[in-house]
Amino acid sequence: MESIYIPSLVNRLEQSEEIKFSEFFPHIETLTPVKGQLKITHQGDYLQVKIKADTIITLTCDRCLQQYNHRLLINTEELIWLRRIDQAEVDVVVEDGQADDLWESLPPDAHFDTSQWIYEQLSLALPPKQLCNEDCAGITLENPDLSEAIADQRWSALEILKKQLSS
Repeated sequence: MESIYIPSLVNRLEQSEEIKFSEFFPHIETLTPVKGQLKITHQGDYLQVKIKADTIITLTCDRCLQQYNHRLLINTEELIWLRRIDQAEVDVVVEDGQADDLWESLPPDAHFDTSQWIYEQLSLALPPKQLCNEDCAGITLENPDLSEAIADQRWSALEILKKQLSS
């Protein structure tokens, strides 16, 4: 996808651009192309960016380590302020401990990188806890008799001490 020159939005109908897309994005592997619609509207001193998109991605379960397919849905909106921020202003905000109050901003005469923004939204939509299903039991051993042999030998001294204390 190409980036959009922000001042060019002012001359468009309703000062906005709608982009329908169906493509793969670098740095995020998906099974299907990311399909969706992106709308960017110039609102004077900020951009309003809306997206609706979906794709299927392969994830690894945090409990059992098996791979599973997950439908990734995005339906979000973001405001991006159009203003120049100089380094002195950033330093004051960070020194005052207001770093959590920072917002997304771009210079008014910059380009809006649509691919990067969509990639960021995909990354934010990934589930923080990746489970193949709610009832996932985790890693199970094929042969329960091997559980003793699989144990880490570095803990053997502690196991001996544990047996001595219990007797």
